[in-house]
Amino acid sequence: MDSFSFTPVAFVRTPYAATAEVPKGCGAAHVAEGVIEVLSELEPGLADIEGFSHLFVIWVFDRSPGVELYGTAPTDDRPHGVFATRSPKRPNPIGLTVVELLRREGTTLHVRGVDMLDGTPVLDIKPYLTSVDPQKLRRGWLAEAEARRQA
Repeated sequence: MDSFSFTPVAFVRTPYAATAEVPKGCGAAHVAEGVIEVLSELEPGLADIEGFSHLFVIWVFDRSPGVELYGTAPTDDRPHGVFATRSPKRPNPIGLTVVELLRREGTTLHVRGVDMLDGTPVLDIKPYLTSVDPQKLRRGWLAEAEARRQA
């Protein structure tokens, strides 16, 4: 198996010092604001980012110990495979979050919707784009868990 190494392009500043503080589960609202501090030498890469309302942030679960290929999510009482969840205990500890871009100030991106710990390293930032018809989206086991909670 090939091995890859990455260097952070930014670090996130959030109100969360511990994972227990991050909202989780069905209906969890990710409304906390934070900032993404992009490395100064990468500032030219931020050109034109202000035109996008939302961004994909690809980051590292840098404080997540171990791997669990099968586990129970906080949104359900039934176990699921790690690739069917957002668990931090992954073979490659990579996180993906969609945030709302509020504004840019130089190398600082002010965002809403952070769900990572303060100081988390960011591997990449991309504009949020989708061509998936909302009628075709399926939510898998999560929709089933939500239905059981409402019953």
